[in-house]
Amino acid sequence: MRNVMRKGELGGVIHLDSLTKEAGWYGVGPVEYLQGELMLFNGVGYVSRVASDSTMVMEKTGDVKAPFFVYARVLEWEERNLPDSIVTDKQLEHYLHHISAGAKRPFAFKLRGEVADALFHVQNLPPGSTVSSPEEAHRGQVKYRLQHEDVHLLGFFSTEHQGVFTHHDSYVHMHLLTADEQMMGHLDGVSFKAGGMKLYLPVH
Repeated sequence: MRNVMRKGELGGVIHLDSLTKEAGWYGVGPVEYLQGELMLFNGVGYVSRVASDSTMVMEKTGDVKAPFFVYARVLEWEERNLPDSIVTDKQLEHYLHHISAGAKRPFAFKLRGEVADALFHVQNLPPGSTVSSPEEAHRGQVKYRLQHEDVHLLGFFSTEHQGVFTHHDSYVHMHLLTADEQMMGHLDGVSFKAGGMKLYLPVH
């Protein structure tokens, strides 16, 4: 992430096709040249690109590259109810920090259920742009909002990778995919419906 935001290295360095041949692979990142978002969910590649301020184009494919991509293979998940007290993404981050103390990090996690409110974005950098700061990297970015929507959330947690695959002020990097697979993007903020979410953690 740092090489993209600060050094302007926007070209693809990983091809998703190498990870879509087997089940169990999960990952998140941007499309090369910051012209969309990527999500790998159980070996299926999803690509979203901006169509307008309120719509996007979705495609299922592995034929796409990313300038950075965080991924892991998880074949078995432990399901648990997300506590009713966890209603924001920051509370989720603190909860994951607490329950994973002493466990293997970084790790992937999933959530499934109805969100009360979610804000997410899709990168849409104008072609030919150069980038030397996060502000420049976010040019053209389009934000989308959902309320009372059934979604999949896929994330990665680490306290050691700020600026590598999480932002400098966060320990998590999450993408959202609607259950109908019509929208996907990088999650900026979320409010959970109490009792409405299942949390899935890898079984090591």
